[in-house]
Amino acid sequence: MRAAAAANRRTIAAVVALCGFTLLLGYLNKARCAGGPFAPDGRSVVFDRIKDAQICYSDVQYLWLGRGINEHVFPYINGGITDGRLFGGTVEYPVLSGLLMWLGGSGAGNDAEFLRNSALILAPFALVTAWLLARMAGRAALLWAVGPALVLYAFHNWELPVVATTVAAVAVMTLPERLSLRTRGVLAAVLLGIGFCLKLYPAVFLIPLVLFVLTGGPSGRELPRGATGRYDLRGAMLVAGTAIATAVAINLPFALAGFHGWLASFTFQQERAADITTNSIWYWGLRNLYASDLDGEASFQHTVSMASPGLLCIAFAAAVWLGWRRFSRTGTYPWVQVSAAMLCAFVLLHKVHSPQYSLWLIPFLVLLVVPWQLVIAFVVTDLALGVGVFRYFNALSLAIESDGNRLIVEFGVWGQAIVLTVLYFAFLRSDMRCPKAIPMTPARANRPLAASRTP
Repeated sequence: MRAAAAANRRTIAAVVALCGFTLLLGYLNKARCAGGPFAPDGRSVVFDRIKDAQICYSDVQYLWLGRGINEHVFPYINGGITDGRLFGGTVEYPVLSGLLMWLGGSGAGNDAEFLRNSALILAPFALVTAWLLARMAGRAALLWAVGPALVLYAFHNWELPVVATTVAAVAVMTLPERLSLRTRGVLAAVLLGIGFCLKLYPAVFLIPLVLFVLTGGPSGRELPRGATGRYDLRGAMLVAGTAIATAVAINLPFALAGFHGWLASFTFQQERAADITTNSIWYWGLRNLYASDLDGEASFQHTVSMASPGLLCIAFAAAVWLGWRRFSRTGTYPWVQVSAAMLCAFVLLHKVHSPQYSLWLIPFLVLLVVPWQLVIAFVVTDLALGVGVFRYFNALSLAIESDGNRLIVEFGVWGQAIVLTVLYFAFLRSDMRCPKAIPMTPARANRPLAASRTP
């Protein structure tokens, strides 16, 4: 037992150390686009010249200008949106991401310093994620710690904090059962509420988490004595209410201090077009069915604005339902598996698909047992998209022949679409790598319900 514990500690230490090295490589890659000489507004002159050709572009560095960060404007309070353009310090992300951006800009006089400060803020979240994944899944966490996605995207945007909160929510639910399921559910709900205030997608994980608590956790054995029948309705409502209260408490000060600036961050995302910069199946597929004139573009955008949320709702509902069917067979609602499937649907069907979204999915590839061929396929198609899209943009900007780069992008878009579709169903059938946390074995037949409850 001691030898196993020591080996586990060595694995965790190795994963975290390797993650730190990968983060260094990720920063050095992005830093190639930053540094003197600088324009009067603090923009690195080299940025516009090599950002696509050298694949060192990052939203972090790009957004030094145009969002008030270079002017050190506190976000949202005095901002707004006009004709799709943000002003007055409003950024297109939820409030906690906006705060992190503002902190990264504090004291920075140019985009290189902003990139460095942001990297220092973001890196600890990646290390915490590596530590948590290694504790829960062992060596499989190396996919996070040394995978190419971390080099490409760790400092591409502000994804690392939200990934850390979602992984932490799963980790909380794996805590020993001496903490009641309700308590663990509430803690996880707080983390998901915080995640919603960083990026929006963790909000969808609340539904399967609530159902996991409602059904009494693993095999229903954590139903409290006060629960009515087979379900803990009070616990489920407590978890849902906690997540909502957390999100409201964080957003409310900004909404009260500057409602229009706060609302503009949501309006921007709602109005964003499915264009060539979004890398989605909508642009690379459906767009070809419409005329290339203004009327065709307007019709296309209208179709996407209706079809994308509609199909997302259907995919979410199907994942929840399939999870419930599994619960009826096993006695355990697979909340992590359903969350992973819902995330696949979101990345696939949302009108915007940014390459860095792969950081959202990789922890689920670590935590859940899926065929290794799917993992490799995901990594390959992600690399094709993440590298190809910038090479393609560079070719377009130089007005040179870009058929080869276009084919790489299309391979990445459609290859990843196929992988995400298969993963959607594979996740729903998968088991956790940490069975101690959420066992998925069928409940014993004819077992008295009262005997399965804990005090």
